[in-house]
Amino acid sequence: MKLIFEKSYPGRGSSVLPECDVPECLPDVPKRGIALELPEISENELGRHYTALAKRAHGVNDGFYPLGSCTMKHNPKINEAVAALPGFKNVHPLAPQHSIQGCLEVYHKAEKSLCAITGMDAMTMQPAAGAHGEFTGLLLIKAYHESRGDKKRTKMIIPDSAHGTNPASATMAGYQVVNIESTPEGYVDLDKLRQAVGEDTAGLMLTNPNTVGLFDKNILEITKIVHDAGGLNYYDGANLNAVMGIVRPGDMGFDVIHLNLHKTFSTPHGGGGPGSGPVGCKAHLKEFLPGICVNEIGTAYEMCRAPHTIGNVRSFYGNFLVVVKALTYILSLGREGLREAACNAVLNANYMMENLKDIYPCPFDETCMHEFVLSLEDMKRDIGVSAMDIAKALLDYGIHPPTMYFPLIVHEALMIEPTETESRETLDEVIEIFCKVYEQAAKDPESMHQMPVKAQIRRPDEVRAARKPVLRYGGGL
Repeated sequence: MKLIFEKSYPGRGSSVLPECDVPECLPDVPKRGIALELPEISENELGRHYTALAKRAHGVNDGFYPLGSCTMKHNPKINEAVAALPGFKNVHPLAPQHSIQGCLEVYHKAEKSLCAITGMDAMTMQPAAGAHGEFTGLLLIKAYHESRGDKKRTKMIIPDSAHGTNPASATMAGYQVVNIESTPEGYVDLDKLRQAVGEDTAGLMLTNPNTVGLFDKNILEITKIVHDAGGLNYYDGANLNAVMGIVRPGDMGFDVIHLNLHKTFSTPHGGGGPGSGPVGCKAHLKEFLPGICVNEIGTAYEMCRAPHTIGNVRSFYGNFLVVVKALTYILSLGREGLREAACNAVLNANYMMENLKDIYPCPFDETCMHEFVLSLEDMKRDIGVSAMDIAKALLDYGIHPPTMYFPLIVHEALMIEPTETESRETLDEVIEIFCKVYEQAAKDPESMHQMPVKAQIRRPDEVRAARKPVLRYGGGL
């Protein structure tokens, strides 16, 4: 497929704007010395180009998308319809408060709903995505300790089953990461946690259920150990889809949490956005929240800021339309609907795991939550077929591959999350495909190294693409 620049011809275009009939008035600021190099292409060819690109992409509307820990589930169309209402879609971030009362009501109701779901006391909508929420939550923890003059707390404890962004976020926040190993069963090792905490412990970052799909049965003891040492507990909310409406992180002993509205609360995600990573906290951290708070004063809503805010963590008020979609989802389902969604997510994951574990080894053979992990370590050792080979083969059957090689504590891992929005018929078809791929691997392992054979892009050099990316086409910028 040609790049759009390769389809460009001088003089072609799709602009239908009339000539400017008023004097140009440009501020006296630095301007480009050379013209911007943009493709010159007709409207017809432009439409065809992006339609062709869309056909090459695989999303939740195309087929099964079991990307573990990412909750790539169906996004109800009512969410899009509400977000497209002119009063929401066309609002300007600098509009005066009296003219955006409906938007402020959305923020207020979203905060109250998300606090009720998570067991938190306050929430900011400003963070742009999950990792951004992690960083924001850690800044709240830092501000709390510093406000108490407790500057010796420089270490953040993170289990080895954590999401990869956790240690990165902690490092960016200025903390020294203390990694603790999990038990062979996939849980936090309590003895090692007790050894790790001390007067220098700022907190613990934890995902529960964790990245191998297990809910830690010792969660109350874990958070107590950290609290007794003077630290705070941070909850990575990426896996909340398994427990929303059933248990609340705030009741487990967590002080701060980030949510992925673009996962759990059904806004489309992937491909770089749009994202939203609200951060909720208990009352003792509320005074440090970034961005704006929305208070209900009589029949009106008003914006304010926390008294000791850490400042803005991004421009304006966050991704507003993502918040609109999330609130629509919450109000559509209600309390019981959210709980049912979580239960069905767990049911679907266990259904798939039970039907696959006798073929693909499952290193943690017990009831999982929303996702489960398979290991192809034996297959790679015995016949040379890797997790990557299996994932590539699935592409030929129209299935997006599951997460590969994560979590790191499982060798040759495939992490599968079917989500609650997949039907039993779809799951049965997918299970059958996984079995076919396994049979082919056993009969003809060499063929697996050539797959996919039907995909438009087969096996790109991913290392080279990451280390030597081509970020622009042709001439100057």
